[in-house]
Amino acid sequence: MPETGTSPIESVLSRRKLFAYTGAVGAGGLAVGASAGVTAADAARPSVATPAEGARAAAASADAGDEQLAFHGAHQPGIAAPAQANGWLTAFDLKPGTTTGQVRKLLQQWTSIAATTMAGRSLPSDDAMAYGRGPSSLSITVGVGASLLTKLGFSHLIPAALTPLPAFLNDALDAASGDGDLCVLVAANDGLVAAHALRALQRAAAESCAVRWQVDGFADAAGSMPSPTATPRNLMGQLDGTGNPKQGTSAFDATVYVPADGGPAWMRGGSYLVYRRIRMLLDNWDGLDRAGQEAVIGRDKLSGAPLSGGAEFSAPDYAKFTASGAFAIPPGAHIRQASAQSNNGATILRRAFNYYNGLRPDGAPDAGLIFLAFQADPATGFTVIQQRLSGADTLSTFIRHEASALFAVLPGCAPGDYLGRELLEGGETASAGTV
Repeated sequence: MPETGTSPIESVLSRRKLFAYTGAVGAGGLAVGASAGVTAADAARPSVATPAEGARAAAASADAGDEQLAFHGAHQPGIAAPAQANGWLTAFDLKPGTTTGQVRKLLQQWTSIAATTMAGRSLPSDDAMAYGRGPSSLSITVGVGASLLTKLGFSHLIPAALTPLPAFLNDALDAASGDGDLCVLVAANDGLVAAHALRALQRAAAESCAVRWQVDGFADAAGSMPSPTATPRNLMGQLDGTGNPKQGTSAFDATVYVPADGGPAWMRGGSYLVYRRIRMLLDNWDGLDRAGQEAVIGRDKLSGAPLSGGAEFSAPDYAKFTASGAFAIPPGAHIRQASAQSNNGATILRRAFNYYNGLRPDGAPDAGLIFLAFQADPATGFTVIQQRLSGADTLSTFIRHEASALFAVLPGCAPGDYLGRELLEGGETASAGTV
């Protein structure tokens, strides 16, 4: 699909902010923290905004609509983008008879759709769903499952890192709500912008794919947080993602991306995405008082500071004791059990969206976290951490893992190229491939 077509949206491109983000990541998974600058004093502030605060919030919201992520590059931008307010993760399965050529055509179309919509431009035969809106930090991230490579006859190209995740203690997974041949993560600060892009991607896929499952989530709205880089808050009232690796460092790249000399060649610059739908047992959680909740997590609920003291981003002191002789951060606290120190250095980049789908038949909230973990190898990242958490983390008694998937997130691409070219060209040297 060519990157053509114009709309009145393009008239505001000159005032947009184009971000090749290398700053702090504001989204996180279930390893939680708290927003920078949220203190007890902040909590006591009046709930009615002053005129100055209202003006700042309005300006932040306007800026959020103009923010644009650069599509082309070594990595897909949705991996390390700042926290966005809306997110959809959709998995697809190939229809019987789909050929490698049809998959190539789809990835070319998806690449064009991503580049066009992320720039705030209209698509050919556009449905006008997002008419008049800027790009709103839209990101589109594409991944492939091991099953896709098997169906195309590319089994010899399946990375060891794409080996299925092991079963974890207390998993309650619905197989129909997990896995898949392809996935697309669409996120933006405007729900219509995200939905518009998702609909275009689904229309392009209709010839060769069927939707296997889809989840949609939300996070803090643009302009609603204390600052653009503040840590988002989840449905348990905790701020979520304090412990993420810092962008712009070699440690971040080593944690998240397959290195330039890594294998297989088609994944160099890519990443691996672990998805888990984690239902929070909110009625049980609400039965704890604030001190009890903080002991489960290991952080002050308002400031996000570790219970050993300091501020949100202070290093936790796991050896510190209270005056009564107990560990300041309890032995089963989530941050202790999820820490790199407790997991032989294992680290992941956590991104997440909340979901709230009403009530279950038993009257409990069907709500929780769309948990996304990016890493260079799940075997040394998510798997190591989750094996420990499922047995030793006190938080595990307040959550249920109900869906799971693992995808290889393709490397980024240069202008004129398309996502997944290296994979398809490598596979075709050995097999034509038909489902």
